[in-house]
Amino acid sequence: MSDGSKYIPYESRTGAESVVYFTRDLSAEGIKKAYERVNQNITGKIAIKLHTGEPKGPNIIPSSWVKEVLETEESLKNATIVETNTFYKGDRYTTEDHRKTLSVNGWDFTTVDIMDEDGTITLPVKGGKWFKEMSHGSHMTGYDSMFVLTHFKGHTMGGFGGSNKNIGIGCADGRVGKMWIHAKDGNDWGVNTEELMEKITESTKATIDYFGKHITYVNVMRNMSVSCDCEGVEAMPVVTPDVGILASTDILAVDQACVDLIYAMTEDEHRDMIERIETRHGHRQLSYMKELGMGNDRYKLIDIDNGDVEISRADAVKNL
Repeated sequence: MSDGSKYIPYESRTGAESVVYFTRDLSAEGIKKAYERVNQNITGKIAIKLHTGEPKGPNIIPSSWVKEVLETEESLKNATIVETNTFYKGDRYTTEDHRKTLSVNGWDFTTVDIMDEDGTITLPVKGGKWFKEMSHGSHMTGYDSMFVLTHFKGHTMGGFGGSNKNIGIGCADGRVGKMWIHAKDGNDWGVNTEELMEKITESTKATIDYFGKHITYVNVMRNMSVSCDCEGVEAMPVVTPDVGILASTDILAVDQACVDLIYAMTEDEHRDMIERIETRHGHRQLSYMKELGMGNDRYKLIDIDNGDVEISRADAVKNL
């Protein structure tokens, strides 16, 4: 088993390469440009899974950006933002409170589907060692495709929060699925390090196996605190520089590329984020995705701002 506290350098990885698109354009237009490169199979009734945040959380993807995307991206005009309630007691624990928080954070320009509002549904976890099935919000199977729009940042328990965390925790329902992931021996938050990373990842696998080719990923590397957006106004200050937006049809490749870009920064720029990832064994999210056949940890990074040329990770973070 891979040690989740250890970073695996690119040259030490093996296997096929996927494509990850990159833009420095941190805006609604940047999200659109990235999404349009990876949306070939996003058809039918579309769910947009994103973290809508705790009340007045300062670091979430701005709701104004998402509003602009939905209004101007023709293929997303009928898409639905989806969420689930939280396992922890707070302002998104019940559907009623969750809807109040959605309004506070500016998401009331559209209907947000809280997928576990009407109960749960289980989907199989193929090849998992912790789970045979995962419990999700029952509404999830009402969608044909999923666009995973993720604010990439650190995470108090997971080390980092990318597309894997967005789906693994964010599609599991608040009472059952999230409890299966987090609770151990009577302790609601008894699972950590390798076991937690693996359980999050197995939960994700249930979702991506369900959607098959009809799921795609965009990670926004902006306002990257070492804290998750679930900490809201209590999040640690942002000390990691903004980078840009990455997109792929490969969940492992897009999360791995974001982590690689963090490591490609200078010591002063990435010190806090790397400490958070390594002390929580966050790299186990990536190695376990590879073990479960969920994607590739090698990729070509394609700069869509400059004629679709392949660039190095060092070039992507130069002069931040």
